[in-house]
Amino acid sequence: MMSSQISQQYAFRAQKRLGLVHGTPCYSPVKGFADPGVPARTYQYSNDGRLFAYALPTSVRIFQAENAILVQELNIPNVVELNFSPRGTYLSTWERPIKLEDGAQHKNLRVFSVSTGQELIAFSQKSQENWDIQYTVSESHAVRLVAQEIQVFRPAEWSKGIIDKLRVENAAMISVSPGLNPSIAVFVAEKKGAPASVKIYGLLALSPTPTSAKTFFKADRTQIKWNDLGTQALIITQTEVDNSNMSYYGETSLYLLSAAGNFDCRVTLDKDGPIHDVAWSPNSKEFGVVYGYMPAKAMLFDSRVRTLHDFGSSPINTISFNPQGRLLLLAGFGNLAGKIDLFDRRTLTKLCTIDAPNTSHCSWSPCGQFLLTAVLSPRLRVDNGIKVWHCSGPLVHVQPIDELYQAGWRPTPVDRVPAFPPTIPQAPPPSESVLNGGANGAKTPSAKPAGAYRPPGLRGLATPTIFKREDEGGSPARTGTGSGHGGNGTPTRGYGRGSGTSLGTNGVNGGRRYVPGAPSRTPSTGSGAGGATPGGAGSGAGAAATGGTGETAGEKKRKKKDAKKGKASAAATAPGNGDISSGAVTPSGGGEEAISTRPSIDMSGSARPSIDVVDGSSRALGPTTPLTPKESGESNDIAAKKIRNLNKKLKAIDELKEKAKRGDRLEATQLKKIEGEADIRKELDALVLLTGGGGGGIAAAA
Repeated sequence: MMSSQISQQYAFRAQKRLGLVHGTPCYSPVKGFADPGVPARTYQYSNDGRLFAYALPTSVRIFQAENAILVQELNIPNVVELNFSPRGTYLSTWERPIKLEDGAQHKNLRVFSVSTGQELIAFSQKSQENWDIQYTVSESHAVRLVAQEIQVFRPAEWSKGIIDKLRVENAAMISVSPGLNPSIAVFVAEKKGAPASVKIYGLLALSPTPTSAKTFFKADRTQIKWNDLGTQALIITQTEVDNSNMSYYGETSLYLLSAAGNFDCRVTLDKDGPIHDVAWSPNSKEFGVVYGYMPAKAMLFDSRVRTLHDFGSSPINTISFNPQGRLLLLAGFGNLAGKIDLFDRRTLTKLCTIDAPNTSHCSWSPCGQFLLTAVLSPRLRVDNGIKVWHCSGPLVHVQPIDELYQAGWRPTPVDRVPAFPPTIPQAPPPSESVLNGGANGAKTPSAKPAGAYRPPGLRGLATPTIFKREDEGGSPARTGTGSGHGGNGTPTRGYGRGSGTSLGTNGVNGGRRYVPGAPSRTPSTGSGAGGATPGGAGSGAGAAATGGTGETAGEKKRKKKDAKKGKASAAATAPGNGDISSGAVTPSGGGEEAISTRPSIDMSGSARPSIDVVDGSSRALGPTTPLTPKESGESNDIAAKKIRNLNKKLKAIDELKEKAKRGDRLEATQLKKIEGEADIRKELDALVLLTGGGGGGIAAAA
């Protein structure tokens, strides 16, 4: 059949409908195809596009896709999955396993001949994941993994059973390569501290020695993506849990492995975050990767992992080449906005941007000029339907379908469709469904970005850089626990508690935090180390503001007690006609104005109270009051407690050193404890000096 005679076709499956539709330009239903009248469970095209099959609750029907002529009807109930072999010679079906009355195993994976409808072989397959038999492109061999054993069959002689087999310990998944010289990639999971690995074996001469292998940690499961020639494979590894607590979905890594064993490496990516998508170009010489925390980056690499082009950062999670490799799609689906950017691979320039919100499925047409997007149920139960777009941007067809479950183009080999034009073709006229605004008469909404909500007071102003996304000119996202950032890499915006950075008003740029309703404070003079700092705080607070070190609970408690005693002392030494306890100060002397402002009493380390008033003046309430014996005793108790704790740590370090001398193996935390000995001794010496040598006796006693 000539390429001009092959029509572009797509199929869809909904709760109450199943249909085949011709593509451009008519978009009319395929004549001769009748709706089965009952809900279909799944459908599948053959790889060459000749055949179309769907599963009903009681049977499976196989049609010629071009004119919907029934080829076979297989009376097998409860089929959930079905799939064709690469050339459409065989059809595999899978049913949910059940317990049989006679106790025999339920052979729920069956293989049928498409031409005769005869069942050729059957197996027991419990898991629905990776359920199907894998074939070589020529259908010369069929392979399946059973309990860590790779079993090889010859499809032309199913009755002979297994013709070859290979046991691989802890094998969890296999993938057969395309191409004329097929290989098998086997994923071996981690077990008992041993790393995971991917091993590649030649299928035509199966031997226990792999032709290529790569080991790696942090791999609970993997995806294996072969290029079309079957010469190289991209290995995407993923863990169930992310130990850095940066992602709900585990850690991902990417490796490139050659089937011949002459090249393997890890694909190094320059942005932290998950790997969202990977796609090979149809020429098998380059691949694209979308990776990193949002906004994600897209990068193009060659077959030796050299960077070809950086597409920058944007909110995307999908990459796809058209079948001819001429166009490249970058899109953000799922919980992203559904924006699709199309690029010309030759010039690496953007052709257009398509807005397809809520898209669940997106695929290229076999000719490479059209995109099919679908909003599927049950992910979204409203606005279900199919849209067809031209690669230059316009919408050319709309088909609303209630409760749509599945949609997709009919596959066609590239050599049987017209070649992609040297220049980007013009879009054909839109169908009547677009001109009429869809079947429900609703016009397609204009693509006007809503943007983020802004409070009225900030509307019309430029967005600060800190609030912009990276792809909009904002500062790049940083990870780790650096200054001004939390453990999750999110900037604190200056609203968190100080971390050593210079903060300003309300805890920003070095100023005192403002507490609504609290009295204002102005700088007051103080002598010695205990004098007030310009911020109005004592040395302890100043240290916390500048060095980022907090106060101990004992120091805070002592300061509260000192403040209470200072208030009582200030009340006792104030003039008789000045009432401090009431909050209003009325100084004696007729020449001064009465001050009715509420004062704040700032207690310095020398216990000299002063009243700060609004005009900035400071009035001393009394002479310097020395520390009482009780207060001095409390201070010594705190220092003694610290010295005892430090001596305990030093004693533990000495015991660890003795263990090391005996040849005992120390853990990393114990070695780290020994490394901190110098800091502990320095802190201990400082405390002994602070207590005037009085701590020496305490240290000796401890």
